[in-house]
Amino acid sequence: MDTPHSFDLIQVAAAVVERDGRYLVARRATAARHGGLWEFPGGKLQPGEALAEGVARELAEELGVRVGWVGRVRFRARDPGSRYLILFVEVEVEGEPVALEHQAVAWMRPGELDQVELAPTDARFVREALTPQPRRDDP
Repeated sequence: MDTPHSFDLIQVAAAVVERDGRYLVARRATAARHGGLWEFPGGKLQPGEALAEGVARELAEELGVRVGWVGRVRFRARDPGSRYLILFVEVEVEGEPVALEHQAVAWMRPGELDQVELAPTDARFVREALTPQPRRDDP
């Protein structure tokens, strides 16, 4: 989704970490943008920083985990009302996440993610890329 002003966008990595059919999500600090809402953890990439490096740095800072593998970008979208372009990227982590910068962390199934308040772009990712869509010929 490039626009004429895409150079003005700030890339944000959102880690899609899955274990046993559950996805790692974190509840944002109250004072943060989208405070109190749930999100896929991650953060802004620094200028010149590769996606894998940024994901590893952010998850170590926020959750105290080590990144073992970074895969493909599953979804990308602009965050409404901001200059952020959020890249939802497959990630495997080592260790158990701890809420170092968030209110809480949780492992949730896709159906559970529909039941919590997600940040707007995270909710869009769940709807459009994570939750299986019914086939058109299904009754």
